[in-house]
Amino acid sequence: MKPLLILRPEPGNSATATRTRALGLEVRQCPLFAVEPVAWAAPDPRDYDFLLVTSANALRLGGEELARLKGMAVVAVGPMTAAAARAAGFDVAVVGSAGVDAVLAELPAGARLLHLAGVEHRRPDERYRVTTLSLYRATPLDIVLPDGPCVALVHSPRAGARLSELADDRSTIAVAAISAAAAAACGEGWATVEFIAQPDETALLALAARLCQE
Repeated sequence: MKPLLILRPEPGNSATATRTRALGLEVRQCPLFAVEPVAWAAPDPRDYDFLLVTSANALRLGGEELARLKGMAVVAVGPMTAAAARAAGFDVAVVGSAGVDAVLAELPAGARLLHLAGVEHRRPDERYRVTTLSLYRATPLDIVLPDGPCVALVHSPRAGARLSELADDRSTIAVAAISAAAAAACGEGWATVEFIAQPDETALLALAARLCQE
């Protein structure tokens, strides 16, 4: 059985590692980034119709300023982000399943959104009225990937791009990605690249377990 490389930052890395070990898989924790908060100030929530959240890190690292936005209806990019928003005390109005542009398409025309994101983020389609605030940054870590055949668990397009920079021999690594965008960011030359149809941790780990056993 091939080992599974868990690449996401802490504390998500250890949480995923615990779930993965429960499946009987061999785990190698290799976080590609360290995530830290940045200073920000919450605007007047009355200037917006929805709060767009595309990463649980924004909720985890937003600090005291998040309390000023608690009354806003949250648009979450996927189920995992929605769960994090509810845990942080927010009301979730819309949960996406196919990326940020798809979830924005479900909203009323002309809706004003406040987007909580990292310093490095993909801008939503310019057709939508989105104001983005950066609440955290992810700093790349210099790590050495283990040698030999393995499966890499890719939770984001940025992680996929960073993995492609670090991997000396892609032909020995199978990639299990959380989305088509994350898979595409990895590039070519891997032993195999597969992704799940909707961003769901349980489905992603099931895919990873299958690739580890192949």
